[in-house]
This record gives sequence, C-alpha cells and structure tokens, in this order.
Amino acid sequence: MLDKYFDKIIKGTEVEDSLVIVQAFKGMIGQKFSILSYYKEIPVSYDAKLLSVENEMAEFEVHDYQAKVISMQRKALIYANPKSPFREDVLAEAFYVNIAKKRVILCKFSYAKILSNMRRFVRVELGDIKADAVLMVDGNIIGGGVIKDISLGGAALSIRTSTNLLVGMEFNLFLKLPNPMNQVITEVSLSAVIISVTGNTTTYNCIIEFQPEKVSQQQIAYFINQRQVEIIKELKDLIV
Repeated sequence: MLDKYFDKIIKGTEVEDSLVIVQAFKGMIGQKFSILSYYKEIPVSYDAKLLSVENEMAEFEVHDYQAKVISMQRKALIYANPKSPFREDVLAEAFYVNIAKKRVILCKFSYAKILSNMRRFVRVELGDIKADAVLMVDGNIIGGGVIKDISLGGAALSIRTSTNLLVGMEFNLFLKLPNPMNQVITEVSLSAVIISVTGNTTTYNCIIEFQPEKVSQQQIAYFINQRQVEIIKELKDLIV
C-alpha cells in the first residue's frame, strides 16, 4: 500500500486544497513532473508530462511501469524534487488509467509529505521467496522466522513467538538468503536490535535493525540487488 510512504497535509479543507492544486496545474501544462509509486518496496519513479487539466482532473503521459502500479494502487505521489515545477509533494487518486496508451488521469489532489526520502537504504519485499531467519536470544534459539522484507539496515520478520523478545534487546541473527538462479543458500550471521514486536497469538511481526560488518553487508547487498532485478522484471512482465 502507498499510504505508509506519506503523511497527508490539509491546509484549508480537502476540497479547497484540491482546487488550489488544480488551478496551479492549469499554468503548468506541457511541463514534466516526477510521479512516485512503490511496487514491493521498490520505488517506481519516472518523469510524467502534464497533458491537460479539465473538470478538476489532470491527465499525464507516464511510463508504462508507472501506469501499471497506479492501476493497482489507484493512488500516486507527485514528488517535488528540485527539478519539479511544483514546490510541494502532492497526493492524487487515479480516475482513469490506460497502460497501453501510457495515460493516467488523476483527481482529488491533496498536499502530502513523502516519508520514503527519510530511508537510508533501499528495502525489498521478498514476496513468494522464502528466506529463513533464526534468532539467538539469551542463549535460546528461536527458529521458524521468515524474512518479509530487508534492507542493509534492517528487516521485518514473521515469527511464531514473542516470548523473551523485548524492544531494544540485542541478539544474534542468522539469515538464510536463497539464490533462485542456482538454489544456493547464503548464510549470514550478524548482530541485531529489536525495534518492535506486534501481532497475535499465532504470528508476530518483528522489526529489527542491524549494522552488518563488511562481509555480511556484501552478502545482503548482493541479495537485495538481485531481488531488485527480479521485481523490476516482474513489473515489466506484469499484466494488469
């Protein structure tokens, strides 16, 4: 979901803010904007050309990858980078998407603050790839963990128990990162810190941070880069 990547900002009312943004767009037809979406934690950002503004809606010519993601999420972020003609981040809903023609019509605009820029590292979602994680906490082995997403600075794990897992606790972590090209499993050992543990009585979500040493960092970086390539290829082949 796109919602976790931004905070919505209301300056007047939602209707007033949308009208102000649409009015600004009317003077920017033909200019290029950076539209930002996310697919499995990977940022999808390309230039989009503003084609027209009518009936409080704006039509853009976009990259086909962007059109695919917007078609699924029904929302898009317009990123106010230094080259953007717009000075504030904007959130919009998708009224119409034509992937073949690379066209999207956006509406219901609002101001936003994009939060993903605060991330230090690229994060990837593992999806159907199963990568195991084993925690060593106070001499006790907690197995059955599965990596949900990972970056060079941390990961989200799905675990079966939260017993003895406390926020701020340091522990040893063992990751098993698969290489789908040759079925080889790379085992990575590193120290980590628990940031949060949430969930119910059967499945828990454990957020951790780590600062891997050089070898572990290289192993994780290789896995992330490989996963990025897979996600982009998946997006390219995706039929929406």
